[in-house]
Amino acid sequence: MRLLLACGVIAPLLNIVVILVLGAIRPDYNAWVVPDSNLELGPGGWMQITNYIVTGALLLAFAIGMRLLLRTGPGSTWGPILLGIYGFTFVAIGPILPDPSLGYPPGASEALTIHGAIHILLGLVQFTSLTAACFVLARRDEALESRGWSRYSVATGLLVVTSYVAFVLTAKLVDGGPAGLIERIGIIAGGIWIALLAIRLMSRPVPRVSVE
Repeated sequence: MRLLLACGVIAPLLNIVVILVLGAIRPDYNAWVVPDSNLELGPGGWMQITNYIVTGALLLAFAIGMRLLLRTGPGSTWGPILLGIYGFTFVAIGPILPDPSLGYPPGASEALTIHGAIHILLGLVQFTSLTAACFVLARRDEALESRGWSRYSVATGLLVVTSYVAFVLTAKLVDGGPAGLIERIGIIAGGIWIALLAIRLMSRPVPRVSVE
């Protein structure tokens, strides 16, 4: 179980490091403007595709470990389910590539395609499920009188949903605006929350199952 929970530390940190490094070294890619999913396109796109799939698989493992640990109480069912959905979206957007947008890759057509529309829909599900998980687990912490963690979860959920809305509006309305930066703020904030949640859960005693 602790190995499954440890996946919750590795997954978000892996994703954050990869998108920051690839965004910094990719030729013609402007991380200030362009979302992280566009790293799936262009030279070396396989690295971001692999990052998404591995990150998603680790998050799914974490969700399973979390469900095994949190057997009762508020959020014990829906918390792991929502984080499992969040992990699944990473696995799905790996092979389902986005359409070129915001000038990357350079010269590529930015027409909307079916796979691009599915990618956008998965992105919406991704941020929605993470936000919902923050609020569900905040309710659990409030019930357990862990008010500091409850407030932190609520603040993270609000930041994630705000960053997503601001990212979409900036990408649509502000030419050359910091859409990529705004999106990364939500990704990093949510990723740190998951990592800290996993560390917190790993510090709890693992329930014993008696075998007769």
